[in-house]
Parts: sequence; C-alpha cells; structure tokens
Amino acid sequence: MRRVLRQAILVLLVLLLPAALTGMAAAAEIPDYSIAYTVTVADDGSALWHVEYRTLLLTVADVADFEIYAADLSEVYLPEFRGLMERSAAQAAAATGRHMEIGGVTGNAVIQESPTGRYGVVVYTALWDGFARPASTIAIGDAFTGGMYLERDNTLVIRIPEEYTVAQVVPAPDTTRDGLVWSGPRTFGAGEPRVVLEPQAFPLSFAAAGLALLIVIVIASSVFFRGRRIAPIKSPDPAPRAEAELKSLDDRIVHLLRSQGGELFQSDIVRMTALPRSTVSTVLNDIHARGLIVKIKKGRENLIRLSADMPADEEH
Repeated sequence: MRRVLRQAILVLLVLLLPAALTGMAAAAEIPDYSIAYTVTVADDGSALWHVEYRTLLLTVADVADFEIYAADLSEVYLPEFRGLMERSAAQAAAATGRHMEIGGVTGNAVIQESPTGRYGVVVYTALWDGFARPASTIAIGDAFTGGMYLERDNTLVIRIPEEYTVAQVVPAPDTTRDGLVWSGPRTFGAGEPRVVLEPQAFPLSFAAAGLALLIVIVIASSVFFRGRRIAPIKSPDPAPRAEAELKSLDDRIVHLLRSQGGELFQSDIVRMTALPRSTVSTVLNDIHARGLIVKIKKGRENLIRLSADMPADEEH
C-alpha cells in the first residue's frame, strides 16, 4: 500500500513533466487508485491546482499503511509535491518565456467511509501563478509543454472564470459538467489540452442585475399608473385673477348666456370659454351673488340661467 501511495506522486510527475516519461506510465501496471486533477483558472492567468488521490482500503493492513502515509505527509510527501510543481512551473516558464511561480501548497490525508467502502483520500493544492496567458483572451495549455497522460479512472477538469466563455478547445472534452472534463486513459500532445477563452459579450452578473432593475421599473410603473387611475392628479389652479380680470370674465359669461338663449350647463360654459373649472366656478359664484343668474341642479350638473329680473341691456 505504501508503494502504491508513493507511486501516486510519480503519476502526477508523469502528468506534468515532458511526454518522454509517458511511455513508462503506459507500460507500468495500473495501480488500484484514481486521481482527479482539477485546475481552476482565474482571469489573471493564475490557476489553483487541486489534486485528489483516492484508494480503496480493503484490509486492516491497508488502513495501517495509509495512516503511516498520512503521518509522513507534511514532512515527506508534501515537500515532494511542492518540488514537483516547482520543477513543472520552471520548465513551463522556460518554454513560454512567461514568469511562473508556485505558492499556497497544502496537503491533507483522511479516511472516508462511504456506502461503497472505506477510502483513503489525499488532497494536494497549489496556486500556479502565470499558468495561463491573460490578454483580451485567455489562452490555456502552453504550460503543458511535454503533453500529458491520464491513466484509466483518472480525470482532468479545467474550470474557467465565470465572466468568460470557451471559444476553442482541443481536444474536445468528454463532458462539460462542472468544467471541461477529460477522462483516462488518454494521451495529450504537447500544449494540450489547449483552451481559448473570450470575455462574455454580456456577463451573467450584469444580465442578472439588469433583469432585477427591469423588474423594479415594471413594478414601480405598475404602482404609479394604478395610482393615477384610482386618484387622478389634478392640475394646479392658476393664480387668483385680479378683480378687473374677474369683472371682464363676468361680462364674457353673461354675454355667452345671452347668445345661447339665456341658459347653459356649467360644463358647457367651461368647454366654450376654455377656462379652468375652478375659474368658471368662481365667476359664476360672483354673478350668482349679484343676482344676475340662477343655478338649477340637473342631475349631477348645474344649469346656469340668466335671472328673469335682469334687463337685457344691463350694465354690470
């Protein structure tokens, strides 16, 4: 079991270092474990590597071996993993001419119980700065200078930033569930997998914000117009007219009544004079107080009629 655990590091070495070593991996006996490599690329070109090694612990001896491995992880195996990642980054930097650096290296080993059995799980993580080439587009793959080999039951997952979309990918992934996923056995050529990312024309975060804003506008408009139907907004009354102007309006309305046979509905006076309702009402109250007209209620309206006592040629 300890030999198998140690060989997992060598398999990772085959994955990252030049393809001349892949023939050794292909010819070697396939060990009883699986490795999932998840590479999460950020928009600045850095990538968080998450390497999960999983093996089935069938016997008490397997458990004991795994516990020994876990006890030595921080002092033995984690430095080996860090050195592997640093050598891989150095070779990729020399090939691409781009500065690369490895940081944030961690390791952990636990035993997990599941319905399918007991597993020993080792997880290594590392932040690879400069892994991809960021520009107007992000190019992923040139760090895989020597190609790669995935054994049976091993997977490689590349996750991309949310604001980007895949413009090109070679070779095509097996699935796109939770990222671009390739499954072994598979051999990649130099610089593969190659992925080109482009910024989304309209990022989803902006689309969600725009949709939320649209919903707010629609709701606010609905409330506003519903309020207008329930309680119409009245135009403000014009400024009070001077007494001389009211006098001339008295004459105008009296003259209009005479020309129409001596009576009109109040609404007709408003329509025919094109005056505000409040102004017509004020003038009619003044004329009525002087005894020049009478108001007769007709349903919901007032019928305005010249007083019978008013001479036809009265001056007022």
